Amino acid sequence: KESVKSNKMSSDNMDATSTAEGESATLLQKVADVVMASCCATDPGSPAAVVKVSGSTTKDVEVDEKLYSRQLYVMGHEAQRSKRVEKLRSMAKCDVALETEENAEGPPPSKRARIGTEEKEKESVKSNKMSSDNMDATSTAEVDEKLYSRQLYVMGHEAQRRMMASRALLVGLSGLGAEVAKNCILAGISSITLCDPSEVTSYDLGANFYLSESDLGKANRAAICRDKLAELNQYVNVDVAKDVATLGEESEEDVLGLLDGMSVVVITIPLPTALLHAINDKCRVVGASFIYSLTTGVFGQIFCDFGAEFIVSDKDGENPATSQVESVIPANPAVVKVLEDQGRHGLETGDCVTFSRVRGLDGALGDSSKQYEVKATGPFTFELVGLDLSGCSEPATQGYITQVKQPVTMSFRTYKECLEDPGELMMSDFAKFDRPQLLHLAYRAMAAYAEKNSMQYPNPGDAAAAGEVLDIAKSIDEDKLLENDSEKAARIIKHLASGSRSVLSPMCANLGGIVGQEVLKACSGKFSPIKGFFFFDADECLPDELLPSAEVAVSGKSRYDSQIAVFGKEMQAKLLDLNYFIVGAGAIGCEMLKNWALMGVGCGEKGHIHITDMDRIEKSNLSRQFLFRNSDINEFKSTTAAQAAQWMNPSMKITPYQEKVGGNTEHIFGDDFYDKIDGVCTALDNVEARLYVDQRCLFYRLPMLESGTLGTKGNTQVVVPHLTENYGATRDPPEKSIPVCTLKNFPNQIQHTLQWARDYFEGVFRQQAEDVNAYLTAEDYIESLEGQQNTKLDTIKSVHKALVEERPVRFEDCVVWARLKFEELFNNQIQQLLHNFPEDQVTSSGTKFWSGSKRCPMPLAFSLDHKCEDATMRNHFDFIVAAANLRASVYGVKGCTDEEYFRDVLKTVIVPDFSPQEGVKIAANDAEAKENDHSGAGGMDDVDAEYDKLLGSLPKPSELVGFKLNPVDFDKDIDDHMLFVTACSNLRALNYSIPTEDTHRSRAIAGRIIPAIATTTALVTGLVCLELYKIVGTARKDLKLDAYKNGFVNLAIPFMTLSEPTSPASTKAMLKGKEWNWTAWDSLDMDMGDITLREFVDHFEKEYNLEVSMLSQGVSILFSFFANKKKVEERMKMKMSDVVRSVSKKEFPPNQLFIILELIANDMNTDEEVEIPYVKFRFR
Repeated sequence: KESVKSNKMSSDNMDATSTAEGESATLLQKVADVVMASCCATDPGSPAAVVKVSGSTTKDVEVDEKLYSRQLYVMGHEAQRSKRVEKLRSMAKCDVALETEENAEGPPPSKRARIGTEEKEKESVKSNKMSSDNMDATSTAEVDEKLYSRQLYVMGHEAQRRMMASRALLVGLSGLGAEVAKNCILAGISSITLCDPSEVTSYDLGANFYLSESDLGKANRAAICRDKLAELNQYVNVDVAKDVATLGEESEEDVLGLLDGMSVVVITIPLPTALLHAINDKCRVVGASFIYSLTTGVFGQIFCDFGAEFIVSDKDGENPATSQVESVIPANPAVVKVLEDQGRHGLETGDCVTFSRVRGLDGALGDSSKQYEVKATGPFTFELVGLDLSGCSEPATQGYITQVKQPVTMSFRTYKECLEDPGELMMSDFAKFDRPQLLHLAYRAMAAYAEKNSMQYPNPGDAAAAGEVLDIAKSIDEDKLLENDSEKAARIIKHLASGSRSVLSPMCANLGGIVGQEVLKACSGKFSPIKGFFFFDADECLPDELLPSAEVAVSGKSRYDSQIAVFGKEMQAKLLDLNYFIVGAGAIGCEMLKNWALMGVGCGEKGHIHITDMDRIEKSNLSRQFLFRNSDINEFKSTTAAQAAQWMNPSMKITPYQEKVGGNTEHIFGDDFYDKIDGVCTALDNVEARLYVDQRCLFYRLPMLESGTLGTKGNTQVVVPHLTENYGATRDPPEKSIPVCTLKNFPNQIQHTLQWARDYFEGVFRQQAEDVNAYLTAEDYIESLEGQQNTKLDTIKSVHKALVEERPVRFEDCVVWARLKFEELFNNQIQQLLHNFPEDQVTSSGTKFWSGSKRCPMPLAFSLDHKCEDATMRNHFDFIVAAANLRASVYGVKGCTDEEYFRDVLKTVIVPDFSPQEGVKIAANDAEAKENDHSGAGGMDDVDAEYDKLLGSLPKPSELVGFKLNPVDFDKDIDDHMLFVTACSNLRALNYSIPTEDTHRSRAIAGRIIPAIATTTALVTGLVCLELYKIVGTARKDLKLDAYKNGFVNLAIPFMTLSEPTSPASTKAMLKGKEWNWTAWDSLDMDMGDITLREFVDHFEKEYNLEVSMLSQGVSILFSFFANKKKVEERMKMKMSDVVRSVSKKEFPPNQLFIILELIANDMNTDEEVEIPYVKFRFR
């Protein structure tokens, strides 16, 4: 009876590593004879055969050190013994189950748990929140940072470890279940158990990417999908629930028995309401979160119950607010003012903060671990609640403030409670403010209908069944939702009922992303879960009335049956014949291809998909780009993704490219290419590329489907020609650049020191090597260098050092070089800076020079064993090792990382003493730096003389034939590169008393890594594909602007908002006396062949009553009223293409069809200039 408690991760389970007393000893003793006898009889040499179970603790359990030798170095003996105890414990439960049932009074345990739910509520509170034992169990779990690289910047290490110790039960493996499983497995939870004995139907093929036509009629969808899902992540155990024959009330005991030990239970298919209540109640008892989600056509619902008390460690996932101290006034309470030029403090009353590197206040804020409560008094000021610093002798100047995220406890209601009273419902589209309540009513009616009809939803197009669902809804409509605006409400319910059997890939991707993130929240305790119900719909995709039953009739054999059941056969035919271009084959590109393969995009006779991506697959891609596997690493993304999509749907016609889309590849992606496609989908990671594609779509008047993600945040934008504004119509402000003087001499943030370290890396390990190679191989190098008067001396100095002064012969020379560089960068340069600007220097205005954002530095004394306080890294040692090995790789010298070797060599290095130099100019700000640059121009003779001297002392290229350096391009994903950049940055941070960062965080900043997770990616691609349905054309309905939706989501909060796109801005023009409001989508199109310039000018006079006064193409003026009359007359007789060739002196690429012409024209009646768009002239 007591063994039920051991199924959850509790203190008893955790303590098993040392005592394992009580029930474990009893259970082990009970089955010792049976289990051990059978194990030993089967294989005397098996691990079980050498495990003693006669004692009462795990210390009596022996471990086979031969078998587990390598694992023991990871797990340790005690952990391995605990693992073995758990194995035997589960075996014991199997063997004594019948005896337990026979001896127990009353109903079996699974039903007793439900009977006593209310009495057990207090006890279940402890298990509904993530217990400290469960959390602590993950503290030593090792995270694969290569695999989860981008995801770790979303979840963090601690949350990732918690996920790696969590188990999930997933009931239902139709499309939505497959999406949820995929997202959870990619994210890296410990294990997932799949449960779905149902047969495969044609509806499943519309969204389950691991089912095919050959699986139709086969039983157990879970077993069919298991192997493919397991391939997604080697660290996740994927198994199938056994002994569950059906998912009806008759299998309640079997289903409830699966819940023991689970962290979260997810149900993605319709189940009887009584069974749902039973599962939810059992989840509360065993401490598992309960999630129930359905997709029915273009409608969907999600329900979450995470227990009576669920602790959220980080409610929003935002980085803690940070700011810099300008002053802390010693008062009661203490008043803090932050530096205004660093932005607002971003704190609210009640927040907690810590301080570090604070100067002054007699050291009162010297403990960086102590937290202080805040009372916000302004955007740049706040008080420290209850802190009396009035006795301090001086105020604080400078220091760092960091917000401390506080855990939040959330309370949830059960599914039964929320069914009766859903409470406040989360909105997704504020244009449908009453829709959530209506859908709640509709789904209740659908559940009632299903339970009357053997858990079957209505057939597609069955008007009678849809009407029955509507009648049920009316009978339970306590809130009278169907009384007002009843026609619109009735339409929604009928459409939901008619398409309820359909499982659409975009809807599954959308809800699967949301549900997947809810699972991760349940496992990790990070981010705020959905409280109760969330409803979503895309009814804009649907016709006004139900389509005829013949139009939506399904064959039972086609993977497109789900779409036909909702949109009809005519629209499916359009999808099959689409020609689309996907730019990018990363995370969004993979998800999009998967969706399109299931939807049938480009799978018809006339259809085709083009996809391009110049990148190759890396290990860090595998946690979110699910079309790739370990075996695909280093292969091209586009080719691999195309092959995977064709495996899902062999009918897909797809062409992969490895080209960047831009001006340099217009010979590939040119007029003839865009002329044959129906639209473009961007899956890009930078704004510049998006803007280029946007201009192409504008020119060719093609729809553009745009989306992007940033961790748990995502956005989508649909661009429809003439109907919406284009992507580039509105832009975010550019990022602020770091002033040069701040980088060189006055850093105050870790971002400054990391950028400085990156720049130093590029200069020393790449640029210098490239300059040397150019000197040795390029015949005109010296000639070109001499033309660069401002930089030639620095460049030749660098080449001279590389080939003469500092050229290493063996690795020891590289170590010496690294040690001297340390001294130069982190000691000598700082001494020189302090010589120029002493610590007590005062400006002309009387303020201290070293104040505000200028932090007074201090030189570093080299120490191999030094560890920094914040990142706890050995930056001195790491710098020497990384710098020496990078230097060695540049020169082709074999490197070394042995610490003893470095210690021995460093003992022999003689470091010269440094004396600050007089007359060295150091700019205090950017304005002074510019002055110094201009004033330095006067000494050109000295520069030339020194340059000539260094050039003359260089070895001749002919003397170094065959010699070549190996430039190193910085790669954020190469650990050796990041070790150098991190150590270099941290050392400079130590110079300026800036808090240091570890390699993981430094990699994100220096590499400008965009946080990413599979859940958000799936969600945004689902939203985009719903817009594709609309672009293709909703059957029997003309869509207007308000039917399209742009989306913004933040799964961490959670938050979703869909809104109407913005219409394009227009420009007013008068042509032939009529007003024309044209937009960026418009142009004056001429498809008259390659006519002459005379015919072109005459056309504008006759067609638009405009007199052309100037005509240009690019930077070339083809015609103007002030041009030489003889030349004008000659050109008037030439064909337009010949005029362009003659003036521009360039030939047209063979695939170019259009010439873009800009003109200035006047109205022939009023002589006023008329503002008109460009001319799109087709000459081929």
